[in-house]
Amino acid sequence: MRLANKVALITGGSSGIGKETALLFAKEGAKVVVSDVNDAEGRTVVAQIIENGGEAAYIRADVSKADDCAKMVDFAEQTFGKLNVLFNNAGIMHSDDDNAVTTEEHIWDLTMNINAKGVFLGCKYGIPALKRAGGGSIINTASFVAILGAATPQIAYTASKGAVLALTRELAVIHAREGIRVNALCPGPLKTELLMSFLNTEEKKQRRLVHVPMGRFGEALEIAYASLFLASDESSFVTGTDFMVDGGITSAYVTPL
Repeated sequence: MRLANKVALITGGSSGIGKETALLFAKEGAKVVVSDVNDAEGRTVVAQIIENGGEAAYIRADVSKADDCAKMVDFAEQTFGKLNVLFNNAGIMHSDDDNAVTTEEHIWDLTMNINAKGVFLGCKYGIPALKRAGGGSIINTASFVAILGAATPQIAYTASKGAVLALTRELAVIHAREGIRVNALCPGPLKTELLMSFLNTEEKKQRRLVHVPMGRFGEALEIAYASLFLASDESSFVTGTDFMVDGGITSAYVTPL
């Protein structure tokens, strides 16, 4: 098992990438703490892990709140004795997120608080726990749009994911010699509820798909497998990366100067 004897905390673990990652990590031997604000769905994921013979626990946490982030990290250590892997995955993509002119300030603030501040707070409280465990892996969910921009305007989301990339790079450098690896996972367009609810017309879907060389949306499980690599000791020399899992979209549109 690739994560035997490891404890992983996954925010936004009740659905999409978080859910598939929680199930996969448990299958690979990790003890998993699922964190979310959707209690019923989060507890369902935990129950599924336990039914399959794994170990898991659920805690409610709003990642935009410092107290909640501190409590979820403490919960992981108190429940399973340590923390080895922190997956800062929780995020939103608001349907009213548009361009700079039409996006309301409260949508900007909400998006930044969850997507960017939430990663900062997860690291703020998670890094000391990883140090206590002798090191570990932090995975921060960013997005391909942080590098390319989005064909369908979503200015707050794109900016928040750009912040995640910058934060990841700096933390990777700061903590590299402490045995803590920090990487940004950058999914391409995925067939998840989060994106499909945003791309809510066939025209919007096709506008995004036309840019993907593979010609399809990715699946959450495909991102989970990338997370597994970054969480495992197999990626022991990998830190500070923008880990692209995007169906080729950035290779098609990013060219060197």
